[in-house]
Amino acid sequence: MELIEKILSEENINEAIKRVKSNKGAPGVDKMTVNEIDEYFRVHKEEIKNSIMAMKYKPQPVRRVYIPKANGKKRPLGIPVVTDRVVQQMIAQQLNQIYEPTYSDHSYGFRTGRDCHGAIEEVLQYLNEGYEWVIDLDIEKYFDTVNHDKLISILREKDNDKTTLHLIRSFLRAGVMEDGLVSSTTVGVPQGGPLSPELSNIYLDKFDKELESRGLRFVRYADDCNIFVKSEMAADRVMKSVTSWLERKLFLKVSATKTKVVRPNKSNFLGFTFWKGKDGWKCKPADDRKKKLYAKVKEVLKRKQAVSRPLAETFTKLNQIIRGWINYFRIGNMKTFLDEFGQWLRHKVRVIIIKQWKISKRIYINLQRLNIRFKCRMTDEEIYKVANSRLGWYRRSGMYVVNYLLSPKVLAIKEKDRPGLIDPLNYYLSSSC
Repeated sequence: MELIEKILSEENINEAIKRVKSNKGAPGVDKMTVNEIDEYFRVHKEEIKNSIMAMKYKPQPVRRVYIPKANGKKRPLGIPVVTDRVVQQMIAQQLNQIYEPTYSDHSYGFRTGRDCHGAIEEVLQYLNEGYEWVIDLDIEKYFDTVNHDKLISILREKDNDKTTLHLIRSFLRAGVMEDGLVSSTTVGVPQGGPLSPELSNIYLDKFDKELESRGLRFVRYADDCNIFVKSEMAADRVMKSVTSWLERKLFLKVSATKTKVVRPNKSNFLGFTFWKGKDGWKCKPADDRKKKLYAKVKEVLKRKQAVSRPLAETFTKLNQIIRGWINYFRIGNMKTFLDEFGQWLRHKVRVIIIKQWKISKRIYINLQRLNIRFKCRMTDEEIYKVANSRLGWYRRSGMYVVNYLLSPKVLAIKEKDRPGLIDPLNYYLSSSC
C-alpha cells in the first residue's frame, strides 16, 4: 500500500477522529468545535478523501494564540480548524509507525512511553558517570525556523509518496491568521496541531544521529538538548562543532547568548537543576519554577477575589496547581522547599478564612466551634483576644490560636462539596514513595 492509502484507511480516520475528540482543544478560525467532528465527517468524508487523493485539499490558516513561557515570554501557537486537525492526526499516526522504531534512545519529547522524568534520569546517569560539563544548547525559535525543503527531503528518504508529501507541504504553507489578517508561512512548523510534534522529531532525529555517530552523551526533549562531556576544553570544542553542523546541515540558528557551557548546578533543563550530595548527583526544581509556583498561588489567593468566592472553589484551584506542580517535579529533592511553601500557603488561606468570617462575633463563634469539635483546649479568653484583636488580617491569622485551630489537619478535612486543602509536603512524600 502507498502511504497515502494507509493515511486514508477507515481505521486510521476513525482513530484520528477519536484522538482529536479526546484531546479537545479550542476551535480554529471557522469556530467549529470537536463535538461536531463526527457529523461533519459522516457527511464530508468522501469529499475530503477525494480532494486529498487529487492533491487539491487546502488546509485553512491556523489561528494564532500566545501562551506564557516559564521565562516570562510568550510562545506562539497555531490552532488548526478541527477538520485539518483530524487530517493532521491521520498523517501523524502513520508517520509515527514509520519513524518511532528508528528514533534515538536519547530523545524523549512527544513520544509514547517517554517523558521528562526519563530524560532527567538519563541526565543524572551521565553526571554520575563523571560527565560533569554541560553544553546547554538553545535553538532560536526552532518551530518557527524549520526549513520546509529540508524537511520534505528528509521525509522523502523513507517514503517518496508524492501525494503524502504534497499534503504535508500544504499544511506547512497553510498560513497564520492573527487579528483578522492572514500571513503566509514559508518556514517553520506551527505548534498547536497534531502533526508538528512528529515533524519536529523527524527533523531533529538527523541531529540525534549525528551526535550518536560522534559518540557523544546527550539528552534531547523536543528542541531542548543538553550534551555532556568530561572537561571544559572538550565542551567548548563540541559546542562550536555542533553549532556549526546545525546551521550548515539543518539551517537552524543556535543562540550565541543562550547556548553555553555550564556546570550541572548552574544548568536548567526542563525546569530542573542539579546538585551533588554524598551519594552523587541529584535533581531539584529550578528557582524560576519555584517562583512561578508562588506566583500562580498568589494569583488564586488575591485577597479581594478569594474572599468573595466560595472556599470550595479556592481549595479546588489550589489543589490542582499544587498537585500538577509536584507531579511534574516529584523525582526531584524538595522537602525543605515544600515544608516552607506549605506553611506560607496555609497562612495565606487562614487570612482568607478569617476575613470571610469578617465580624468579631462570627470569628469568635467559629473558632469556638473548632475548639470544641477538635478538643483543642483553647481558653475562652485566648479565642476572645483573637476575635476582637485590632491587628490586621495578616497578623491576626498568624497568631498561635488561629494556627492551632486551623491546623493543616483541619484544613485537609473534606466538608460536603468542599475538598480538603492539600498538604504539599505530605502529598510529595506519599507520591515519591
